Amino acid sequence: MAKRGGFPGASMPGNMNNLMKQAQRMQRQMEEKQKELEEKEWEASAGGGAVKVKVSGKREVTSISISPEVVDPEDIEMLTDLIMAATNEALRQVDESKNDMFSDLAGGLGGLGGLGGGFSGLF
Repeated sequence: MAKRGGFPGASMPGNMNNLMKQAQRMQRQMEEKQKELEEKEWEASAGGGAVKVKVSGKREVTSISISPEVVDPEDIEMLTDLIMAATNEALRQVDESKNDMFSDLAGGLGGLGGLGGGFSGLF
């Protein structure tokens, strides 16, 4: 009977090849999801809808709508606070959507030793 030689884990090149294919597929999926997110818009409001802010997936403010009744020259601070609140909420929604989308994608990286969790902070 012939003795089998070689090193333990000699099938590693096949596993490495599969791992590389999986990583490339994940990269393509991440790029597609990133593009999809950049094309979306989120809207948030403050002051019962008196101030509305739209933000793109690129985290850029694309629109601000202010109801005339909240424009009080004697209280600019309130208007400023409403704009900041609506903007921050819209940006939070963008971040939450990105994190949800990429954590779902990273869940498929279970075979990479749990590295998937490290991707959410990249976007």
